[in-house]
Amino acid sequence: MVRGGGSVGKERQHRPLYTPEQRARRDASRWTLVQGLLAPVQFLIFLVSLALVVRYLVTGEGAGAATASIVAKTIALYTIMVTGSIWEKVVFDKWLFAEGFWWEDLFSMVVLALHTAYLAMLFAGIGSIEQQMAVALAGYLAYVVNAGQFLWKLRVARLEQPRMVPA
Repeated sequence: MVRGGGSVGKERQHRPLYTPEQRARRDASRWTLVQGLLAPVQFLIFLVSLALVVRYLVTGEGAGAATASIVAKTIALYTIMVTGSIWEKVVFDKWLFAEGFWWEDLFSMVVLALHTAYLAMLFAGIGSIEQQMAVALAGYLAYVVNAGQFLWKLRVARLEQPRMVPA
């Protein structure tokens, strides 16, 4: 039975990513700029670290540089997660898991867990360096998926942005 005059297969109503009030808070928040600056910095750290980790795994050289780069990537991740949570509180009045970013936040927790597991293994001396780096690479794969989620949301937000009509 279909209620409300709808039809089977009718698309569900699209809910915008931001209400006008949330968009205004987002645009006025300094945390939006912070996120916009940190995201590409973290991505560059990721690329350098990925190259160093792969170099070590392929050649056996540069273990120290690869390890330091993973730690740097993890610090960048924690930084963007904390500031992102502040941004979410300012924009959506929730520290995490606001409706528009629920899945992205959930997957961010997976990324954070894998990076934290790497640090735990490193500092507790658990596993070989190759096993530690395998955990880091799993975190990096999850990070790439998560970054894709956020890029998609950025695109959605831009498509939903009210267009300015020239006078």
